Amino acid sequence: QRIRVGSGGVMLPNHAPLMVAERFKMLEALFPGRIDLGLGRAPGTDQTTMHALRQRFDPRGGDDFIERLVELTLWETRNFPEGHPYHNVIAMPEDAPLPPIWLLGSSDYSAQLAAQVGMGFAFAHHFASHDAADAMIHYRAHFKPSNWRETPYAILAIAVIMAETDEEADRLASSADLNRLLRDRGQYRPLPSIEEAQAYPYSGAERASIARNRSRLFVGSPQTVMEKITPLIETCKADEVMVITATYDHDARKRSYSLLADAFGIGKQAAA
Repeated sequence: QRIRVGSGGVMLPNHAPLMVAERFKMLEALFPGRIDLGLGRAPGTDQTTMHALRQRFDPRGGDDFIERLVELTLWETRNFPEGHPYHNVIAMPEDAPLPPIWLLGSSDYSAQLAAQVGMGFAFAHHFASHDAADAMIHYRAHFKPSNWRETPYAILAIAVIMAETDEEADRLASSADLNRLLRDRGQYRPLPSIEEAQAYPYSGAERASIARNRSRLFVGSPQTVMEKITPLIETCKADEVMVITATYDHDARKRSYSLLADAFGIGKQAAA
């Protein structure tokens, strides 16, 4: 009844824009006013999987994200010029609009593009090496109103693992630590258990890698986490915070979200 649903996101280079348009127009028709379409520029996977997704596409090289983004918007506006092969093609359902479009990014590229075309912007702090504040402030300062949005709207996506104590949160985060280490090696496995993570024979280099990754993961008690994320949110001037919590135990995951909601003062409000 309240939650919005959508994508976070569709890696547009892997999909034909017409297919994306029709899928999300259908979702918008089924659940009007509750859908969001988040678009990513990166492949979002390894080279082999990327090839499997794209092998039947037009074999053009290079970055064609902007071209695909323009085509996607044209399926909404129906402004293909006379003589264009798509001029008389209709994205179905014809009477349903595309939902709001968000450009997703972990660098300044998507921030600049989202500002230029007047769309929403979501920054992936949880795996970005680029400074979140730099990207989000640039987006807001250079935003150009469009038919998509009249005003800028920026979402800060962060990773949080919260528990009653710092020690318990750190224990829960060991699964995420090992998972990230394995993913960096191309090993996409299910999230390991805490026992597996604690028994893993980490080398010095691996522990250093985990320490670097922890700079993008907020772990601790409510007080500890809020002391870290509140300045970031204020500096980024985020309109909204999106949170991902990856723990092996689902009850611990739900508890983390509940504690975070309470820390923001929205727990009882959401329950009501």
